[in-house]
Formats: sequence, structure tokens, C-alpha cells
Amino acid sequence: MEKLLIVDDNEDIRRQLRWGIGNDYALLLAADGREALDIFRKQQPGVVMLDLGLPPHEDSSEEGFRCLEEMLRIAPDTKIIVITGNEGRSNAVKAVQLGAYDFYQKPIDLNELKVIIKRAFHLQVLEEENRRLQSALNEYDGEFKGFIGDCPEMGVVFSTIRKVAPSDVSVLVTGESGTGKELVARAIHGMSLRKNGPFVPINCGAIPENLLEAELFGHEKGAFTGALNRVLGKVEYAHKGTLFLDEIGELSLPLQVKLLRFLQEKVIQRVGGREDIPVDVRIVAASNVDISQAMETGQFREDLYYRIGVVTVLLPPLRNRGDDLMQLANYFLKRFTGEFKKKIKGYSPTAREYMEAYGWPGNVRELENKVQRAVLMATAPLIEPDDLGFTERPLGNKLTALENMTLREARDRVEREMIKGAIANNKGNIAKAAEELAVSRPTLYDLIRKHGINC
Repeated sequence: MEKLLIVDDNEDIRRQLRWGIGNDYALLLAADGREALDIFRKQQPGVVMLDLGLPPHEDSSEEGFRCLEEMLRIAPDTKIIVITGNEGRSNAVKAVQLGAYDFYQKPIDLNELKVIIKRAFHLQVLEEENRRLQSALNEYDGEFKGFIGDCPEMGVVFSTIRKVAPSDVSVLVTGESGTGKELVARAIHGMSLRKNGPFVPINCGAIPENLLEAELFGHEKGAFTGALNRVLGKVEYAHKGTLFLDEIGELSLPLQVKLLRFLQEKVIQRVGGREDIPVDVRIVAASNVDISQAMETGQFREDLYYRIGVVTVLLPPLRNRGDDLMQLANYFLKRFTGEFKKKIKGYSPTAREYMEAYGWPGNVRELENKVQRAVLMATAPLIEPDDLGFTERPLGNKLTALENMTLREARDRVEREMIKGAIANNKGNIAKAAEELAVSRPTLYDLIRKHGINC
């Protein structure tokens, strides 16, 4: 129950308020400033009703103003309602200027006062939720919890996450396998007001259909052979948090019906049970199959789609993310060289050519695996294509294009890519890049100007 501190030296007023609003709030009562401040420090009430005329200066506002200023110093966000007589209006206005939430003139009308108190508590809750949300946003803005990249497509993804996270709307994340759909779900959960609740993922495509219903909704003892005890499902475990339904396109039609009922009514029934169990859960779903096509073929319910896809986040494939590829590759290189205690400076120009030419069908997950393998396999300071598992030159890659160039064009192309690779490997340090290329720093600057390289 919300805590309301009433500070008034008049016993009759304290009794009247205790009778009139005592059932609505956890009342804290004080007759003077010293007692009020002692209670305030210990109990931290959200709202205070403060009479300015307090002992030992009942005929002035000196003690009331002292209490007001000290309370706001201790907890600036407290909503303080100043109580004053008709002759004290100027003091009430001064109190509001000092930071009081509102003032009320005696005699007290309980119905009017109840409205003012209710509004004060409502505003206090809203401001607290806003502070929590802003704190969550600040926490995630730095590295965005595992996301790396600054291509325009990922900028749209980040912006959408920031917009939808504070609400409770269902979100559908789409994209090819390995693009980071669970990272999106975790970011949405972590930036929401549910961040202190559980995040519960379940892969709908990895569990046999005959077991998936019990995995989602739980089961009662004796519901089927082997059900020796009651078991809670993933939905119940996600109460007050977020349920991530990965590969939701793999759900069978009967299970889609049961999931739709839950989304509509916010209640579930365990397998073998008849009790309706209310559950407060936010849904984030993901799919790498085309849900629109699945609806056309009758494999996915249209009404369920509109429930889970209030907002859709589309993750771009790695091959369409431009320079993000090498940002991610360098991030994984740094992580795995630290993990495996390997001294590797970076990628050779040839390795970069292969990486930039490759289609990355497994997206970021495949890149992570290849870099991990390369760090383990490499014996030289620079990672080569065979360290990454490239045994054959990919069809249509940039290296084959050299065959149609003149010697000068091919030389310029290789020179430019080697310079870009050295600069990237050394994080923009021109002196170290020149050392890697075995040229002087002035020569490298000349080459950078010649090829128009931005660094």
C-alpha cells in the first residue's frame, strides 16, 4: 500500500484524515517537524501532506518551511501537498515555488483532497517508471548488449528497439538464421520495465511437437505416461517478464490455437488440468521463414500473426551490412585472441578479400565460428584464408575480378586493399600500419592520398 505522511499538530484533523482516507493508504502521522522528519527519513513516503504552522512556531510558517526544504533535500521527487489557512495563501504559493507539489486551503473537504492525493501518487509512479526506463536506456546505449555495426539498416533496428521496448506490445523479429534475433529479444527485454523479471527463451522448432505443448504450458501430475509431478511451463516461468518464442513459424496449427487463446485471454491451462491460470507475460517472437507465405499456404494463422506482430523488426543479412562485416570480424578476433591467449595482429589482405567476397549464409553466427576456428588454427601473426576454412576461392568473389584488369589496375587494387587492411588491423595507427607494410610513414601518407582512402 502507498505510504502517505500527514504532518499536522491538530489532533482533530489527524483523526478526520485517518477516518476518511485510512483505508486507501498506509498512513504515517506526525504532530511536529522533528517527528515528521524522523518518520520521513525512515519510511520514505511517496506523498506528504504538510501543515506549515507547526510547533514550536504555530503562528508562523518557519517550521513548516524548514520541514519542506529538508524533505526535498532528502528526496527531491517526493510530492508534498502544503496545507494552509485562508490567510496563508502567499505562503502556499511560496512553498510551491520552493518545490511543493500543490497546496490546499482549510477547511478540508475530503472528496477534493482525495482527488489531489490520488493525482500526486499517480504522478509519482509515472516519474519513477520514467527514471527506471531512462536508467535502462542509458545502460544499453553504449554497446547495445552485443550488437555491433553502424550500417543504415542496423540503425533502423536500434531505433525500433528503443521505441518499442518501454511498451508491452508483442514484437516479431524476422531475418535469416544467425542474424541475431535472440539478441534483439534480449535487448527489448533489457530496455523494458520488465527487465528485472525473467527472460525465458524457447525454440519452437527444436522440441518435438508432442512435447512442445507441455514445454510451453506445463502439465499436471498424471497428465500422460511419465508425468510423475506437476511441472510448470515456460509461459509460467516468464510471469512478469518476457517470453521469447524462437522459430514460431514451426508451431503446429493446434498449438497456434492454444497460443492465440493465451494471448487473447492472458490465461493458460496446464496439460491435464482444468484450472485457468492468469499469467502476465510479454511476447517477443522470431522466425526465419516467411510468415506471410506461411499464411497464404494455411500453415500459419492470420489472427495469430496480428497478435504477435504488432511491431516487426527486420534484421538484415550480414552480406548486406557493408563495413559492419570487418567491425564484427575484428570484435570476434579481439575476443578470441584474449580467450585463447594468442598473439594475432589481424587479417591478411587476402583473407579480407575472401571474407568480403563470401556470401555468409550463416550470417553473424557463421562469422563468429569461422573467426574462432581461425584464431585456434593460425600460426602466423596474420590470419589467412585457410585459417578461416576457405579452401577454394568463392565463385564471383573480388579476386576473380582481377583477371579482367590491366596490370596497373590490378596492382592499384591490391595496393589499396592492403593499405586499408593494415590501417584497419592497427585501428587507424598510421605508424604501426606503415611498419606492417614495411614502408615509411611519409610514403604511406602519400599512398593514402593517392588512393583516396579515408582514415
